[in-house]
Amino acid sequence: NATLANVASSASSVMLFAANASARARSVFNDSTQVLYLKFGTTASATSYTVQLAAGAYYEFPSNPLYAGRVDGLWASANGNARCTETSGT
Repeated sequence: NATLANVASSASSVMLFAANASARARSVFNDSTQVLYLKFGTTASATSYTVQLAAGAYYEFPSNPLYAGRVDGLWASANGNARCTETSGT
């Protein structure tokens, strides 16, 4: 099963993915003209993040093993969306 979500950009930390033990794959497309700071965990910031996604960048989470915990994001300036996809199942 695939779940897609459009998360509006924000200049404060927002949740992109909730923790999901049955997640099998995750990806994010930064549909914004601003940098997206993506954090494996809570409370992303410009100084506390896992991956920095440039405007128009696409990121697939490494799958061996897949990080299935909460993921937060923060943009340099609110503009656009994160196009988030998660597949899950047994």
